[in-house]
Amino acid sequence: MSNVKLAIIYYSSTGTNYTLAKWAEEAAKEIGAEVKVLKIPELAPQAAIDSNPAWKQHVEETNDVPNVELTDLEWADAYIFSVPTRFGNVPAQFKQFIDTTGGLWFNGKLANKVVSAMASASNAHGGQEQTITHLYTTMMHWGAIIAAPGYTDPSAFTSGGNPYGTSVTVGQDGKIVEDASEAVKHQARRTVQVAQWVKKGLNE
Repeated sequence: MSNVKLAIIYYSSTGTNYTLAKWAEEAAKEIGAEVKVLKIPELAPQAAIDSNPAWKQHVEETNDVPNVELTDLEWADAYIFSVPTRFGNVPAQFKQFIDTTGGLWFNGKLANKVVSAMASASNAHGGQEQTITHLYTTMMHWGAIIAAPGYTDPSAFTSGGNPYGTSVTVGQDGKIVEDASEAVKHQARRTVQVAQWVKKGLNE
Protein backbone atom coordinates (compact mmCIF):
# COMPACT_ATOMS: atom_id res chain seq x y z
CA MET A 1 0.00 0.00 0.00
CA SER A 2 3.05 2.24 -0.26
CA ASN A 3 1.53 4.12 -3.22
CA VAL A 4 -1.30 5.63 -1.14
CA LYS A 5 -0.88 9.22 0.03
CA LEU A 6 -2.93 9.97 3.13
CA ALA A 7 -3.59 13.40 4.64
CA ILE A 8 -4.80 13.26 8.25
CA ILE A 9 -6.39 16.65 8.84
CA TYR A 10 -7.56 17.63 12.30
CA TYR A 11 -8.76 20.53 14.39
CA SER A 12 -8.07 20.35 18.11
CA SER A 13 -8.17 22.97 20.83
CA THR A 14 -6.91 20.91 23.76
CA GLY A 15 -5.44 17.86 22.05
CA THR A 16 -8.15 15.19 21.76
CA ASN A 17 -8.36 15.12 17.97
CA TYR A 18 -4.59 15.49 17.68
CA THR A 19 -4.33 12.25 19.67
CA LEU A 20 -6.77 10.54 17.30
CA ALA A 21 -4.78 11.84 14.33
CA LYS A 22 -1.53 10.44 15.70
CA TRP A 23 -3.09 7.00 16.27
CA ALA A 24 -4.31 7.05 12.68
CA GLU A 25 -0.87 8.09 11.46
CA GLU A 26 0.76 5.19 13.28
CA ALA A 27 -1.54 2.60 11.74
CA ALA A 28 -1.36 4.04 8.22
CA LYS A 29 2.43 4.16 8.26
CA GLU A 30 2.60 0.58 9.50
CA ILE A 31 0.95 -0.58 6.27
CA GLY A 32 3.15 1.57 4.07
CA ALA A 33 1.09 4.69 3.37
CA GLU A 34 2.79 8.04 2.89
CA VAL A 35 1.23 10.20 5.58
CA LYS A 36 0.96 13.89 6.41
CA VAL A 37 -0.59 15.02 9.71
CA LEU A 38 -1.94 18.53 9.22
CA LYS A 39 -3.90 20.91 11.41
CA ILE A 40 -6.76 23.22 10.56
CA PRO A 41 -5.65 26.83 11.22
CA GLU A 42 -6.91 28.39 14.43
CA LEU A 43 -9.38 31.28 14.16
CA ALA A 44 -9.91 32.01 17.84
CA PRO A 45 -8.37 35.20 19.24
CA GLN A 46 -5.22 34.81 21.30
CA ALA A 47 -7.05 36.14 24.37
CA ALA A 48 -9.50 33.22 24.22
CA ILE A 49 -6.67 30.72 23.86
CA ASP A 50 -4.72 32.29 26.73
CA SER A 51 -7.76 32.09 28.99
CA ASN A 52 -7.73 28.29 28.83
CA PRO A 53 -4.45 26.77 30.08
CA ALA A 54 -5.04 23.42 28.33
CA TRP A 55 -5.81 25.15 25.03
CA LYS A 56 -2.76 27.38 25.29
CA GLN A 57 -0.53 24.43 26.15
CA HIS A 58 -1.76 22.37 23.21
CA VAL A 59 -1.27 25.24 20.76
CA GLU A 60 2.29 25.66 21.97
CA GLU A 61 3.02 21.92 21.87
CA THR A 62 1.85 21.59 18.26
CA ASN A 63 3.52 24.68 16.80
CA ASP A 64 5.59 22.39 14.58
CA VAL A 65 2.55 20.69 13.01
CA PRO A 66 1.99 22.27 9.59
CA ASN A 67 -1.29 23.97 8.75
CA VAL A 68 -3.23 22.25 5.99
CA GLU A 69 -3.01 23.90 2.58
CA LEU A 70 -5.13 23.42 -0.53
CA THR A 71 -2.13 21.80 -2.19
CA ASP A 72 -2.29 19.05 0.45
CA LEU A 73 -5.80 18.17 -0.73
CA GLU A 74 -4.52 17.81 -4.29
CA TRP A 75 -1.53 15.75 -3.12
CA ALA A 76 -3.47 13.16 -1.15
CA ASP A 77 -5.33 10.13 -2.44
CA ALA A 78 -7.26 9.93 0.83
CA TYR A 79 -8.21 12.05 3.82
CA ILE A 80 -9.03 11.31 7.43
CA PHE A 81 -10.65 14.28 9.16
CA SER A 82 -10.83 14.48 12.95
CA VAL A 83 -12.79 17.28 14.59
CA PRO A 84 -14.70 18.06 17.79
CA THR A 85 -18.43 18.55 17.57
CA ARG A 86 -19.87 22.04 17.83
CA PHE A 87 -23.58 21.83 18.61
CA GLY A 88 -23.83 18.71 16.44
CA ASN A 89 -21.95 20.32 13.59
CA VAL A 90 -18.34 20.87 12.58
CA PRO A 91 -16.19 23.59 14.19
CA ALA A 92 -16.05 27.02 12.55
CA GLN A 93 -12.34 26.52 11.93
CA PHE A 94 -13.01 23.45 9.83
CA LYS A 95 -15.91 25.06 7.99
CA GLN A 96 -13.79 28.10 7.13
CA PHE A 97 -11.12 25.90 5.57
CA ILE A 98 -13.66 23.81 3.65
CA ASP A 99 -15.17 27.01 2.26
CA THR A 100 -11.82 27.78 0.58
CA THR A 101 -11.91 24.59 -1.49
CA GLY A 102 -14.38 25.81 -4.12
CA GLY A 103 -11.73 26.23 -6.79
CA LEU A 104 -10.47 22.68 -6.36
CA TRP A 105 -14.03 21.35 -6.38
CA PHE A 106 -14.94 23.33 -9.52
CA ASN A 107 -11.95 21.89 -11.36
CA GLY A 108 -12.70 18.32 -10.29
CA LYS A 109 -9.61 18.06 -8.11
CA LEU A 110 -11.51 16.59 -5.14
CA ALA A 111 -13.48 13.92 -6.99
CA ASN A 112 -12.69 10.28 -6.24
CA LYS A 113 -10.69 11.08 -3.12
CA VAL A 114 -11.32 8.57 -0.35
CA VAL A 115 -12.45 10.10 2.93
CA SER A 116 -13.20 9.02 6.48
CA ALA A 117 -13.95 11.05 9.61
CA MET A 118 -13.71 10.95 13.41
CA ALA A 119 -15.18 13.20 16.08
CA SER A 120 -15.21 13.99 19.80
CA ALA A 121 -17.52 15.63 22.34
CA SER A 122 -17.65 16.14 26.08
CA ASN A 123 -20.45 13.62 26.63
CA ALA A 124 -21.36 10.26 25.13
CA HIS A 125 -24.24 11.58 23.02
CA GLY A 126 -22.96 15.07 22.33
CA GLY A 127 -23.37 15.04 18.57
CA GLN A 128 -20.31 13.08 17.44
CA GLU A 129 -22.13 10.95 14.87
CA GLN A 130 -24.09 13.92 13.52
CA THR A 131 -20.85 15.87 13.18
CA ILE A 132 -19.37 13.04 11.13
CA THR A 133 -22.40 12.79 8.85
CA HIS A 134 -22.45 16.58 8.36
CA LEU A 135 -18.83 16.35 7.28
CA TYR A 136 -19.64 13.50 4.90
CA THR A 137 -22.36 15.62 3.28
CA THR A 138 -19.65 18.03 2.12
CA MET A 139 -17.59 15.14 0.84
CA MET A 140 -20.54 13.93 -1.23
CA HIS A 141 -20.59 17.32 -2.96
CA TRP A 142 -16.91 16.85 -3.71
CA GLY A 143 -17.59 13.50 -5.34
CA ALA A 144 -15.37 11.83 -2.76
CA ILE A 145 -15.73 8.18 -1.81
CA ILE A 146 -16.63 7.67 1.84
CA ALA A 147 -14.77 4.87 3.62
CA ALA A 148 -16.81 4.53 6.79
CA PRO A 149 -15.70 1.78 9.19
CA GLY A 150 -19.10 0.10 9.15
CA TYR A 151 -18.96 -3.23 10.96
CA THR A 152 -15.87 -4.43 9.12
CA ASP A 153 -13.90 -5.11 12.29
CA PRO A 154 -14.62 -6.12 15.90
CA SER A 155 -13.41 -2.68 17.01
CA ALA A 156 -16.82 -1.34 15.93
CA PHE A 157 -18.16 -2.90 19.11
CA THR A 158 -15.43 -1.53 21.38
CA SER A 159 -15.08 1.85 23.05
CA GLY A 160 -15.13 4.61 20.48
CA GLY A 161 -16.09 2.36 17.60
CA ASN A 162 -19.17 2.93 15.49
CA PRO A 163 -20.12 2.48 11.83
CA TYR A 164 -19.80 6.18 10.94
CA GLY A 165 -16.32 6.80 12.25
CA THR A 166 -14.55 6.68 15.59
CA SER A 167 -16.19 8.94 18.16
CA VAL A 168 -14.85 9.61 21.62
CA THR A 169 -15.94 11.28 24.83
CA VAL A 170 -13.71 13.71 26.68
CA GLY A 171 -13.95 13.68 30.47
CA GLN A 172 -13.84 16.65 32.81
CA ASP A 173 -10.10 16.07 33.20
CA GLY A 174 -9.65 16.63 29.46
CA LYS A 175 -8.69 13.01 28.81
CA ILE A 176 -10.35 10.64 26.35
CA VAL A 177 -12.70 8.37 28.31
CA GLU A 178 -12.57 5.41 25.90
CA ASP A 179 -9.56 3.43 24.76
CA ALA A 180 -10.41 4.09 21.13
CA SER A 181 -6.98 3.42 19.69
CA GLU A 182 -7.95 0.14 18.00
CA ALA A 183 -11.05 1.66 16.42
CA VAL A 184 -8.98 4.55 15.08
CA LYS A 185 -6.26 2.27 13.75
CA HIS A 186 -8.74 0.02 11.96
CA GLN A 187 -10.39 3.07 10.44
CA ALA A 188 -7.03 4.31 9.18
CA ARG A 189 -6.08 0.95 7.71
CA ARG A 190 -9.48 0.64 6.01
CA THR A 191 -9.21 4.14 4.54
CA VAL A 192 -5.80 3.34 3.07
CA GLN A 193 -7.02 0.00 1.73
CA VAL A 194 -10.04 1.54 0.01
CA ALA A 195 -7.82 4.30 -1.41
CA GLN A 196 -5.52 1.66 -2.83
CA TRP A 197 -8.45 -0.07 -4.55
CA VAL A 198 -9.72 3.21 -5.96
CA LYS A 199 -6.30 4.35 -7.13
CA LYS A 200 -5.63 1.03 -8.82
CA GLY A 201 -8.98 1.13 -10.55
CA LEU A 202 -8.48 4.69 -11.80
CA ASN A 203 -5.06 3.79 -13.21
CA GLU A 204 -6.19 0.69 -15.09
